[in-house]
Amino acid sequence: MLRRTLFASLAALLLALPAVAAENFPTRPVTIIVPFPPGGATDVAARMMAEGMAPLLGQPVLVDNKPGAQTVIGAEAVARAQPDGHTILMASGTTLTLNPLLPDRLPYKAEDFSPIVLVTKLPFAVVVRNGLPTNIADFVKLAQSRNGSLNYGSNGPTSFNNLAAVAVLEGMKIRMQEITYRGDAQQLNDLLGGTLDAIVVGGSSGLAAHRSGRGRIIGWTGEERLAVTPEIPNFSELGPDMVVQTWFGLLAPARTPQAAILRLNAAAARALQSTELRDRLLAEGQFVAGGSPDDFATFLAQQAERWRPVVARLAGKRE
Repeated sequence: MLRRTLFASLAALLLALPAVAAENFPTRPVTIIVPFPPGGATDVAARMMAEGMAPLLGQPVLVDNKPGAQTVIGAEAVARAQPDGHTILMASGTTLTLNPLLPDRLPYKAEDFSPIVLVTKLPFAVVVRNGLPTNIADFVKLAQSRNGSLNYGSNGPTSFNNLAAVAVLEGMKIRMQEITYRGDAQQLNDLLGGTLDAIVVGGSSGLAAHRSGRGRIIGWTGEERLAVTPEIPNFSELGPDMVVQTWFGLLAPARTPQAAILRLNAAAARALQSTELRDRLLAEGQFVAGGSPDDFATFLAQQAERWRPVVARLAGKRE
């Protein structure tokens, strides 16, 4: 009887240990895995969040870049990490909206992650080379008159920037030739060199070209105008189906204790309330989001529902 009682007490103690650890979370530095190289929009957002969250968590928050394979390498690293909240992912729309919808086999699935917080939403900028019309109506007229001879850059048929391009082209009833690249940098180089007519890129890349005067943003694919470019319209002002935004958000491995998830969410929410951080993100073309883990889970489900038929259609064309 005594032995059974001791074993029962020990079992109860072992079951309670994760809860106790979660309540004391974090007990060491937290690492945000970024599945992109340093310097991009995802990396910038992650480093801003790390800086804002560290004082609130009482531990350093580090950023570790693990790029490659359309964000798969970094995402898999977090999916396989110890589910204690000390290793988390700064995911993008590519990671958990588009990749799970593609026919290619993934080493992870959406269920391998626990949402923490939706950090930002990012519209895309439609940037044209110098010498082309700098307002939407005139550009559309030119494209229609060229009957498909103008071209644009994308990161592949089922990339988020191409989803934005397809929405704009179909909404404006114009045809352009898609030229595929492996990233934004070479697209920008070719646009500035005059071999590309237009590109559809994230805010920081588009704003850099626009501010340099070597390219011009003619429109955004967001829901509302950016405060940093209030004079530039959204394509959604011409048609609601042209709203296309990617996103950045923090997630932990599945089975991470809820106490750790809530602590991370509270720190992220406080960080996002900082005027300095919000202004810096807006200057990068990102709209601050926030909300609860449940809000983020609902958003992910809505994104998958919206893009599933579009991705299936474009993936079919790719094959």
